Amino acid sequence: MNDLPRIQALRCFITVAREGTVSRAATLLHLTQPAVSLQLKGLEESTGLLLFNRTPGGFTLTEAGAALLPLAHRTVSAAADFRTAADSLRESQRSTLRVGTIQDPESIRLGPFVRSLATSSKKTEVFLRYGMSDDVLAQIGKGELDVGYYVDAAPPEYVASGILPERTVDDGKFQLTALVRYTYHVIAPREWSDKVLGKDWTDLIDLPWIATPHASAHRKLIDDVFRSTGSLPKRVAFADQEDAMIEFVEAGNCLSLARDCVLDRITRKPNFVIADKVRLTCDLSFACLTSRRHEPIISQAFSAMQAVWELNPGGAAPAPIEAARSRRSARR
Repeated sequence: MNDLPRIQALRCFITVAREGTVSRAATLLHLTQPAVSLQLKGLEESTGLLLFNRTPGGFTLTEAGAALLPLAHRTVSAAADFRTAADSLRESQRSTLRVGTIQDPESIRLGPFVRSLATSSKKTEVFLRYGMSDDVLAQIGKGELDVGYYVDAAPPEYVASGILPERTVDDGKFQLTALVRYTYHVIAPREWSDKVLGKDWTDLIDLPWIATPHASAHRKLIDDVFRSTGSLPKRVAFADQEDAMIEFVEAGNCLSLARDCVLDRITRKPNFVIADKVRLTCDLSFACLTSRRHEPIISQAFSAMQAVWELNPGGAAPAPIEAARSRRSARR
């Protein structure tokens, strides 16, 4: 015997043995008569046995054919069981993606991203874990998350050039794709106008600031700015939610950072002033371990994120958040 018989040949063998003619077997198998005859010929050649007696009245099994028929049935049945088991395992082992999230779901377009993965052909299940920006990166590094959102200061060379390809941080350990670029402004109580208007960072360091968790983007951004002056700001209150931070400023207690999108709410109130000489340009990015960037599930997540944010994979810089908001409004 040269090779093991193919399942299709065994099906033809079983059907011809049951029906007694090639024509009826071909009809049931949705094949042509020559195709069935060819399968039988190949099976006999591969086994070196004559399986059928050809008579004017039809096909009858030889002694060898009768002996092999039960084995053919078991083989075809086993092949069907194999396929069923494989399909079941594939469904039970659906891809899962652990995503670290930050900020509010709407601003990071979390809903469209999750829907995109859940309805894709690969049916990826998404598990979300909310945290602070640096916590997300740390958990990706420890393998507790697969991907996540991350905020950091936009590299000056990319801000100037307007080109933002995927880049790495932490000596190449993490790979980032920028989703949108936006600005953090300094907000202060209205009665502090003379203390913040026209002032630079060195003037603001002596004013009280709100404290945020060490792993938050706010904390890192402020510390990086003031560390270059040789000192860190005085912090007089603590908050880990954006709304609470705004309330502390409104109460006249301290300064805080606020994103562009938050300014829409703040500027409608008479209790705030926005520092006009300082700001921080940041990127909201999607991150993973550089070593895992081309794993299928990670690559699928990055592609889905690029589609949700309408990014050009070639590396065009993401639009500032104000411009992106204007485009969305124009499409409504």
